[in-house]
Amino acid sequence: MPAGLSTGAYIRFCIVATLTAFAGSQVVHMQYRPLDDMEKLVEEEIKRRRDQIK
Repeated sequence: MPAGLSTGAYIRFCIVATLTAFAGSQVVHMQYRPLDDMEKLVEEEIKRRRDQIK
């Protein structure tokens, strides 16, 4: 395994790294709420594209 780690230690590291990444992304979504205004943004983009076509 890389860096002289045992297989078990390597697998534990990978699991912990994955869970940490999931937890971090969840915190960002709970704190900043990036998808709360998604429908408004989609409507604005549709309107902008319609205006470009005309």
